[in-house]
Amino acid sequence: MRPFRLAVLVFTLVAVASVPASAQDADPADVGSMDAIIAAVYDVISGPAGEARDWDRWHTLFIPDARLIPIGRTADGTIRARVMTPADYVEGSGTFLEENGFFEVEIGRVTEEFGQIAHLFSSYESRRTEADSEPFARGINSFQLMNDGTRWWVVSIMWDSERPDNPIPARYIGR
Repeated sequence: MRPFRLAVLVFTLVAVASVPASAQDADPADVGSMDAIIAAVYDVISGPAGEARDWDRWHTLFIPDARLIPIGRTADGTIRARVMTPADYVEGSGTFLEENGFFEVEIGRVTEEFGQIAHLFSSYESRRTEADSEPFARGINSFQLMNDGTRWWVVSIMWDSERPDNPIPARYIGR
């Protein structure tokens, strides 16, 4: 076999092996309602230290061009947005979540829905273990969802953390 053809074959095999699970692989229980898909997102990222996360499941929750956008303040005080794909999130945060333990739970939600789209402000608390008495972080995940007539999809998640100068308003805590 010629070296070029061999290289193309190897590249193709590697590319196919790294493709995330297809949307058809989504568990209907994960995508059948807004509650289910939000719970699935939190469930995938949460777990004790040393536990692998189900990143194949993660990828089934998002449309192909989905975005995750954390908002944060840099050392000089500038507010920045970091735009990632679901795969970028796994690459950048997956190992940290698995090595350190991370549990994120919803503590309140406000939902707006029109036609096939929905916007949810999902307030959260983050802990390293389920037994931690106090969260190390809180904030709001802004989910944009769509329903294609058969299931719900995550289009984007943008989030900002609570800080002394940015407390979560009471209306976003509890249901």
